[in-house]
Amino acid sequence: QVQLVESGGGLVQAGGSLRLSCAASGRTFSSYYMGWFRQAPGKEREFVAAIIRSGGRTLYADSVKGRFTISRDNAKNTVYLQMNSLKPEDTAVYYCAATGSSRNPELGYEYDYWGQGAQVTVSS
Repeated sequence: QVQLVESGGGLVQAGGSLRLSCAASGRTFSSYYMGWFRQAPGKEREFVAAIIRSGGRTLYADSVKGRFTISRDNAKNTVYLQMNSLKPEDTAVYYCAATGSSRNPELGYEYDYWGQGAQVTVSS
């Protein structure tokens, strides 16, 4: 079992930055692929970014590529999402998720554990 707790959300003006953190319980954090997803009001959940166990490979949605960076610190059982050049369309609840294995880390159903979500609001 893995419990995930997001933090770092908030209100920011367009062009600003935020860093989300996701702290994981348990001693096997390094064995999990980690992902970030988001869901805006009235829209379906969408993939944002993913990172493999060692952190050596990352994957991004086209909409955030070049602006967001996913990273992890296995010693701290934490995954991060650095968000720069934020746009109003980035406004959503952001969720971190964990899976023991994944062939398609951009697919939400591949993940076994989810956090409660963190609200990110970008004003224009």
